[in-house]
Amino acid sequence: MAEIRMTAAHSPSPRVFFYVQHLLGIGHLARASRIASAMARDGCQVTVVTGGVPVNGFPGQDVTSVTLPPVVASSAGFSGLADQSGNAVDETFLSRRRDLLLDAFKQAAPDVVIIEAFPFGRRQMRFELLPLLDAIAKADPKPRLYTSVRDILQQQKKPGRDEETVALLRDHFDGVLVHGDPHFVRLEETFPLTEAIADKIAYTGLVAPMLPAEPAEIFDIVVSAGGGAVGRDLIRASLEAASRVAVDRRWLLVTGPNLPERDFADLAGYAPGNVELIRFRKDFTSLLRGAELSISQAGYNTVGDLLVAGCRSILVPFTTGGETEQSVRAERLEKLGLALALPEAGLTTKLLVEAIETALSRPKPRSPDIDLNGAAKTSAIIQGIA
Repeated sequence: MAEIRMTAAHSPSPRVFFYVQHLLGIGHLARASRIASAMARDGCQVTVVTGGVPVNGFPGQDVTSVTLPPVVASSAGFSGLADQSGNAVDETFLSRRRDLLLDAFKQAAPDVVIIEAFPFGRRQMRFELLPLLDAIAKADPKPRLYTSVRDILQQQKKPGRDEETVALLRDHFDGVLVHGDPHFVRLEETFPLTEAIADKIAYTGLVAPMLPAEPAEIFDIVVSAGGGAVGRDLIRASLEAASRVAVDRRWLLVTGPNLPERDFADLAGYAPGNVELIRFRKDFTSLLRGAELSISQAGYNTVGDLLVAGCRSILVPFTTGGETEQSVRAERLEKLGLALALPEAGLTTKLLVEAIETALSRPKPRSPDIDLNGAAKTSAIIQGIA
């Protein structure tokens, strides 16, 4: 059955029911958790429903957490669903998840429902989300329904997908919360049918953290691979680079919690003396504030951390399985002079070493003219409509 954790007392209204499913990395969960915490601080009673592998610290302790039986992407291309052990899930498993989600919705009796990514993404979850849409439509009183999406979407290749998204939005959703700054990137740049839903869109700014405290420990170069499920090659290339460039500097390599144990042990065997290899640091953003250089993928949350910290950065966007979102973000930041971008395919130690030398020779980036206050603005929007 679903695990429900009551962690804080709240005022009775407004009640918000927030669904988020992370399948490969933890970016969706981290962004949703920041938003949920902002709403809780502003007095909302927030229920966060998660359906991925549990991640320590997410969502925060200030919300009610409902944990569905976990599913993950069965491949880096998001082509199917598997359970936590990697086994393909069957109809019985999916039906149980659907029923637990619907029960949680009924118990929460929300004023507002927020569904992260869907219907722009997470099509794999239609088995439970379409029934949830039906339950919302039949509820009395009927809650307001919003989708929560990042500023840059994965571009669809299959005919009819965008039209299907628009139809679901027009039929079921009251609004689209776009977590970005339209002066940095607009939704229509990656979703061609934006005009058809223009009346539903509200930009919130990027959901970035507050300026962190000064770091308790200093690392000159910080390398990170997001959740770690697909970052092994980046970590390996960085390990090799650490023995060739900036050898007098202190390196920290953060693999992410989802890197398989065998890969972690293998990489640890290659670590030179100037490198510390770990899975996770709670003070990651603070470490970026004290670092001379960050090397990472170009995920939404990592970029938000970098912009807040004002750190030099080399971005290696994730492109496996035809993913386009991180490449768009990295290229845009490079054009603004806020990062260097390298290709994931064909990344070599030589290419990375040259980029490190170039980045370290440049001054730290200027403060970006990008709205980074997305969590607080999202909370204000939700309270305004509740």
